Amino acid sequence: MASKPQTTEQPGHTDSVAAFVPDQSRAERTTSYAVSDFPVPSGREEEWRFTPVDRLQALFAETAGSALRREQSLPEGVTLSSLSREEWQGSGAPKPADRAAVVAVDQAESVTVLDVPAEAELSEPVRLVLTGEGTLAHGHTLVRVGNFAKATIVLRHEGDAQYSELLSVVVGDGADVTVVTIQEWADTALHLGQHDVVVGRDAKVRHIAVTLGGGIVRLNTNASYAGPGGSFEALGVYFADAGQHQEHRLFVDHEAPHCRSNVEYKGALQGDSAHTVWVGDVLIRAAAEGTDTYELNRNLILTDGARADSVPNLEIETGEIAGAGHASATGRFDDQQLFYLQARGIDEDTARRLVVRGFFASIVGRIGVPEVEEHLMAAIDRELEGTA
Repeated sequence: MASKPQTTEQPGHTDSVAAFVPDQSRAERTTSYAVSDFPVPSGREEEWRFTPVDRLQALFAETAGSALRREQSLPEGVTLSSLSREEWQGSGAPKPADRAAVVAVDQAESVTVLDVPAEAELSEPVRLVLTGEGTLAHGHTLVRVGNFAKATIVLRHEGDAQYSELLSVVVGDGADVTVVTIQEWADTALHLGQHDVVVGRDAKVRHIAVTLGGGIVRLNTNASYAGPGGSFEALGVYFADAGQHQEHRLFVDHEAPHCRSNVEYKGALQGDSAHTVWVGDVLIRAAAEGTDTYELNRNLILTDGARADSVPNLEIETGEIAGAGHASATGRFDDQQLFYLQARGIDEDTARRLVVRGFFASIVGRIGVPEVEEHLMAAIDRELEGTA
């Protein structure tokens, strides 16, 4: 998507109403390699209005940071290397789309590159574990998957850090790829991420986001299509405790014809001031005839004092589509389900756990990596035990 030209000069008075009028189309939002094209957010901008930006100033500043400690498990044929910033710009990866992402690009020492060769069929997942050690950190990763390859990539974040990242996934024609990103940070961690997925012609890509920790986690997942016939599925699971802010924003840009997208995110909240945000934007451009798209968000509020914001948006520029729709639902724990289970001899704590596990199971069970699925369900159980 082409960047929107902007002047780097700021007007003398920036608090006018015009300064905060939202873009009329998702396609109008700025993308750029220049930090100066993204003013430091004030919280009044449409795309930052839910986010506690006052706690994130270190990630907006042009300040050098360290890299997270990395451990990796690479199947045969998969390689890790690095690129310069200039080489990355010619890779076909999208440009940064907000202040934190462009600062991550600007301050990261180099671009870490994960390559899956063409026609490879990996029998084991690629595993990357990134661990924070209490410092300011920036990350910039490019994943390149060759034509007709089949791979699963699991990226886990843990430890404590103030971390900004840009992750770009460029998928070749006919490939079949699953990317699982897991956020199990310490309660004091801050994480701002932009995840870009470019879907090749007739390729299938699943991006699965699981957020179970961190003081503030805000992930922007953007998908675009390099040719017709591509399929993108975005799945998400999040569980916010007292004092946590978890925000997931998606933008699916249908610019090629006869492509498909499906978005499904589920979240649970418990504890005073637990806050989740889900914003789903789908744009079907005039050239994207034959598009089939749907997005769904559901939130389960387990205790008083928790708040879930859910904003689905659908923008259509052509009537020649196969289908388009969205849905959002936020509700409290169903006491009738709890009563039904207790009436059959199940104690209250176990009944609550069964209901919440069932709520998440439809997504967790589609990850396709058994040990990851088991780990996540156990982590959800631990979250529930914290309230019991």
